[in-house]
Amino acid sequence: MQDDFKGGKLDPQDADAFRAQAHRLLDACLDQLETADERPWQCPPDDIDQRYEIQANGRDVDDVIDQIQGDVLPYHGGNTHPKFWGWVQGSGLASDLIASMASSVVNANLGGRHHGANHMERAVVDWARAKMGFPETASGLLVAGTSQATVISFQAARLRVVKDLRVSGQGAHHLTAYAAAGVHNATRKALELLGVGADNLRLVPLKNGQMDVDALRDMLHQDRAKGCIPFLLVGTAGSVDIGGFDDLTALADVAENEGLWLHVDGAFGAWTRIAAPAIRTLTDGIERADSIALDFHKWMYVGYDCGMVLICNEEEHRAAFAARPAYLQGADRGLAGGEPWFTDYGIDLSRGNRALKVWCALEIYGEAAFADAITGNCQLARLMADEVTTQPLMALGVDVISNICVFTARRDLPAAAQSALNSEIAQNLQESGEAVFSTTGINGVTMLRAAITNHRTRPVDIVAAIKAVAREACDLGESS
Repeated sequence: MQDDFKGGKLDPQDADAFRAQAHRLLDACLDQLETADERPWQCPPDDIDQRYEIQANGRDVDDVIDQIQGDVLPYHGGNTHPKFWGWVQGSGLASDLIASMASSVVNANLGGRHHGANHMERAVVDWARAKMGFPETASGLLVAGTSQATVISFQAARLRVVKDLRVSGQGAHHLTAYAAAGVHNATRKALELLGVGADNLRLVPLKNGQMDVDALRDMLHQDRAKGCIPFLLVGTAGSVDIGGFDDLTALADVAENEGLWLHVDGAFGAWTRIAAPAIRTLTDGIERADSIALDFHKWMYVGYDCGMVLICNEEEHRAAFAARPAYLQGADRGLAGGEPWFTDYGIDLSRGNRALKVWCALEIYGEAAFADAITGNCQLARLMADEVTTQPLMALGVDVISNICVFTARRDLPAAAQSALNSEIAQNLQESGEAVFSTTGINGVTMLRAAITNHRTRPVDIVAAIKAVAREACDLGESS
């Protein structure tokens, strides 16, 4: 019987050889980190799908490591490079490597039970809660990202107004939610998933780049007159297109007076709370929210994936999700102890140790280093705006509010020609490895957009990138 047992084949058969192989890959990963500025995004080869085909009988570890070095490490998404500003993506940290090694070996499931990783997650939640100005009685949960955090928050918000929701469903209650025009699509998706429906998301017009509070009050009055039940107000802390911020204090006043749940989409912008005072004021009022969705894998730079939901009222949070079938019953002592269990506060039962990445980063670098990096990103966005204004044919699409700079390469062209040119420049610079911009629409023109959530970016990178845009604008403009 023992000779026929097959399970042991899933561990290394030669521990010494595996140790040497792992060290070889570790050195390759460290080389990748140390030379990040030499490794921009590059287009994967045409046969990449065939290279990744799964083989039936397994391969030698050395062969797999060779392929990782040849196919995995070179063809990354680009966000580790200092000139990546295309989308709001974090740049990753060396501390992630340390955290990943420990996390892989321990293989903790943070659904619950009594083990050390749960205490680490509570420490990370407590730190973030304090930074956002929430009370000690607030609760939180590490999740995949803001999209999941949004669903969790909205479910708790629904339960406040539909008390028997988890048993009887939403029924005939006509719930309506409110957010500024241009709110992140996570809000719409969450309302669709929860059965509220996208048609019941009221998009409030903007006034001076923020949700128009007077228009919001009018919409609430009209919906109530129709028999609707307004239940949710979503404020934006850092819009994806231009880095804008709603007046959260004004929204908190409306929510309090109108009996609405105030949720803040702070995917990246919530972290202005730890930045320099002039930037921190952008999120004044966030401490009055009922819930906040935020990401560590954006403007806190840690590796994917790592988001968080914070909910001010722990009882409402737990009431929305807690469920303990017989096989998950707790105990006074032993492994089944350790209350509370995080599975009672969200969607997942099985959960990895995302907290380890955050804890390692904060312990190794310190909060002040992150504050400096966030403040520095905003300074670099303003530097980019200054560089744009020195170019005679360029123009800003909007003034820089935080860390996003939007501009056109040729203001002298008609709107359609500007759009085509800016799109072409974005693709050319991505493919050349000189810089990664994305695009967005401003007043009917597709413009170049730089979202700077990259701790590796330096002023010289900004200057070089705008020079490259100017060169492309001249060359392409003349050829057209």
